[in-house]
Amino acid sequence: MSLNYEPWSLLDRFQQQLNPLSYADKALTTGHDNDYSNVVTSRWRPSVDIKEEADRFLITADLPGVDPKDIEITMDNGILTIKGERQSETRGEAEGYKRVERVSGAFYRRFSLPDTADAERIEAKGKDGVLEVVLPKHEKVQPRKIEVKS
Repeated sequence: MSLNYEPWSLLDRFQQQLNPLSYADKALTTGHDNDYSNVVTSRWRPSVDIKEEADRFLITADLPGVDPKDIEITMDNGILTIKGERQSETRGEAEGYKRVERVSGAFYRRFSLPDTADAERIEAKGKDGVLEVVLPKHEKVQPRKIEVKS
């Protein structure tokens, strides 16, 4: 039996234990302190970029190995939820694997939407392991002049 010394394995285990303590996604909040998009509810959490443009918000999520038909996106009370599952492959040391870092299983992300997002016109598409969710902004309401009658 051979022992392979991996000096980074202890640091890797420490980081895995700290990850569930991270609750810092603040990008699409409406000023609330309770943004739970980083709450770990599964074995893995896809990386997400959020970009604000003049007429929309764009959420881009890395979901390699996830079929777009296996992704569920819902909108409820100003909260956008993205969830799905990456199917696992059985791997063991007997098959020649010495290290397995790619996790599988269910994922779940939630984002509080700002009042400017138009929940009725949200669109999503997935291609090549990348999910894009487009959240258009509401049309700006033009000021209306009110006539004062005498």
